[in-house]
Amino acid sequence: MRPPLKILAIPGSLRARSLNRAALVAMHALAPDNLSLEIYPLDDVPLYNGDLDLDGGPAPVRAFKEAIAAADGLLIATPEYNYGVPGVLKNALDWASRPAYRSPLAHKPVALLGAAASVVGSARAQGQLKQVLLGMLSEVFPYPEVVIGGAHQRFDGDLRLTDEATREHLGTMLRAYGEWLARRV
Repeated sequence: MRPPLKILAIPGSLRARSLNRAALVAMHALAPDNLSLEIYPLDDVPLYNGDLDLDGGPAPVRAFKEAIAAADGLLIATPEYNYGVPGVLKNALDWASRPAYRSPLAHKPVALLGAAASVVGSARAQGQLKQVLLGMLSEVFPYPEVVIGGAHQRFDGDLRLTDEATREHLGTMLRAYGEWLARRV
């Protein structure tokens, strides 16, 4: 039997009580046997500085890039800040996109989702993020946006997913991503 595919799950927020991290924690519990999820926080990734982009960048950047390279696919959960991608997520992806055309993001399968308090969730941020990832030569999972709108009502005070419809939707997406990913690696 084939070992589980390694998924690096990246929350696009630094908040201690991030709903997007909570969504990834829920997906970790929902992962089928053929997938292994590791949540990778972006807390230690410094602001991008091209002057420091030598020999792979600072140690936290090298660790992030190595984690991406070791993964079979990525799962990014992004909030939406002012109709767009959070700076911390874009910054981390900018670091990971180096060197151009040979970065660990080139040809890396990526699935997107997002949770937000608003009704539209992170749909606009996901649209922007798809364009950014395509520019970095990543392969974006062709699945309808997984948007957890009104997310504060779908998780309890301990950030556990309590909404059964959302749980089913996340599980369906994760299984579909695993099947798509298995055909690529």
